[in-house]
Amino acid sequence: MFRVMILGTFDALDDAARDAVRAAGDTAFTEAGTFTHDQSVSAFTFRCQVPAGPDDGENEATRSAMAALEAHGHPYRLLRVAVTDMRDIKIRRKGRPRMTSG
Repeated sequence: MFRVMILGTFDALDDAARDAVRAAGDTAFTEAGTFTHDQSVSAFTFRCQVPAGPDDGENEATRSAMAALEAHGHPYRLLRVAVTDMRDIKIRRKGRPRMTSG
């Protein structure tokens, strides 16, 4: 699983598009993607969760996330893309003793 954050700015949204962005607003990572935005709905962060195949890497995740953003149909300018491969994340459980070297 990949989590992708796309930062950008919107280009000339009309009122209907602004309302659609506000309706799709959330902080969760979903496959369809969610938006957080500034008060004027001009700058945004798009969060998208992308399933990972065994040979998939950041390029495939970025392409899938960009396709999800494009599916919303809003004109935008891309600023930055950040990809996290969740397969690389190690979870340390509470209550487990930590190994120390000595």
